[in-house]
Amino acid sequence: MQSAAFDRAASAVQAGVDHLRKEQFFTRLGKQDPSLWSANPAVQTTIRNRLGWVTIANVMASQQDEVRRIAEDLRETGFTHALLLGMGGSGLFAEVCRHLFGIAEGALDVQVLDTTDPTAVRQALRCSPHQLCVVISSKSGATAEISALSKYFHQLFKDTDKKPGAHCVVITDAGTALEQQAKEWWAARHLLVHGPGSGLEVGGRFSALTYFGLLPAALMGIDTDRLLERAHAMFQQCGSDVPIDMNPAAQLGAAMATLAEQGRDKLTLLCSPALASFGTWVEQLVAESTGKNGHGLAPIVGEPVREPAQYSSDRLFVELQLAGQRDEGLAGRVDALSKAGHPVMRIQWQDTYDLGGEVAKWCVATAAAGFLLKINPFDEPNVKESKDRTKALLSYYTSHKQFPEAGPPIVAEDDVAAFGHASVGATTLAQTIAAFLTQARTKDYFAILSFLPRTQTLDQSLEALRQRLGNRSGRAVMLGFGPRYLHSTGQLYKGGPNHGVFLLLTSDEREDLPIPGEAFSFGVLKQAQALGDFQAMEEHHRRVLRLHLKGNPESGIRRVLDLSEEAFASATRRA
Repeated sequence: MQSAAFDRAASAVQAGVDHLRKEQFFTRLGKQDPSLWSANPAVQTTIRNRLGWVTIANVMASQQDEVRRIAEDLRETGFTHALLLGMGGSGLFAEVCRHLFGIAEGALDVQVLDTTDPTAVRQALRCSPHQLCVVISSKSGATAEISALSKYFHQLFKDTDKKPGAHCVVITDAGTALEQQAKEWWAARHLLVHGPGSGLEVGGRFSALTYFGLLPAALMGIDTDRLLERAHAMFQQCGSDVPIDMNPAAQLGAAMATLAEQGRDKLTLLCSPALASFGTWVEQLVAESTGKNGHGLAPIVGEPVREPAQYSSDRLFVELQLAGQRDEGLAGRVDALSKAGHPVMRIQWQDTYDLGGEVAKWCVATAAAGFLLKINPFDEPNVKESKDRTKALLSYYTSHKQFPEAGPPIVAEDDVAAFGHASVGATTLAQTIAAFLTQARTKDYFAILSFLPRTQTLDQSLEALRQRLGNRSGRAVMLGFGPRYLHSTGQLYKGGPNHGVFLLLTSDEREDLPIPGEAFSFGVLKQAQALGDFQAMEEHHRRVLRLHLKGNPESGIRRVLDLSEEAFASATRRA
């Protein structure tokens, strides 16, 4: 169920819907017409090879016997846990499934491992290796994080029972290096390959309804047939046979695009606790699809709800609720936002299996928003930049056993050092952070990009920092964890409008972890990814400050919290 109250923006949204009708968007989408997004023949060819998601629900319905057979084999073999080694949309979809459905009795306890953080890799092993299998999931077959994690677990299983392949399932596209490795290096227990007409033409962030998303779901004991049935029904509801005013994706896509053009480019997802993880999946879909060529929407997920007067006129709010687990407190706050004149959309799922339909709807709506914004939603032109810089840094490290000199910090005090462009007159860390925070203009957003170890204490401190920045500045605040965000919101940060003010956090590794067969460790890889993205952000003239926490990162982040409060207090006194 979906409803909307756009207040004074209603006519603009309706104009967007009318434009979709005039251009026969949904008829042309059903025919997988790439001219919707580009007139360039070469670009059209690329887009055409990314539109397989339009019919993927029907394609994958015929493959579910194979998916169930693999899940049954792994259970009968005695595996109790599985680690999904995957980055981006497909990995995030598995995470949504785990949080939304839980693990069925007798099914495998599936966890997503999408990081190079040594602490997280070490903590991922929560059972005996004899009871563990890994699902190596990479569309390109050449993802750096997946390559490193694969080497680590290959060695782990080799040491366990000398049968690494018995613990391994691989999902990839036809013709990738990973497909060959699955057959030769791993001798994988199961290999699922997307070929022409069977998922090869589906981009990573649109791949939730392919093997990448459905096999992990099946391992958890989820009825994937029902997921696909809901997806198929929603694709039909968003098709050309349904009047466009009854098409939920038309309304959602038109609202996203037309309100962004009016300056409401912060798509703020207000999720009940039951659906919080789905917001993270939407975040990567929208940010990576629309954030390019100086345009794009900034999806705001997990931000505490404020009073209506505390928001600028730069927001479109989307409330997500689950029937039977409705958050009445959230509903009341959304009522207040709507009464105050903020544009609001409200979506309620009837049950958890509406996940399949919502994935379909958001994919269609994002494609429609791209059309209205004159953006190609099926490429990611700036993602490769950070990857290339990371690769160059690792090559240098392999030869020199250190990273190239990046120049001295702007300022270093005790356990925190700051890197970036020096601010005029800033000679202390407090002054540097204050100058950084005051760079934010009206309707800008802050983004905290953390490469710190993933511990409960540090994660809570980052949430506290996020809340402080939001409450004291009144601006939207995004929070991303590296390297995960590099495969999602990273595209928006470098390719979208220059509306972000970025705080990138790094630290020393207290307890590193080697990568078998590599001249660098997980900690070095993570540091290279952070430095590579920092370089790319500076290359795009983004307002970015890197704070490196030396020694104990817990004390370092507390110092950053204190300094941010000091900066805001100083700004208030000056005002």
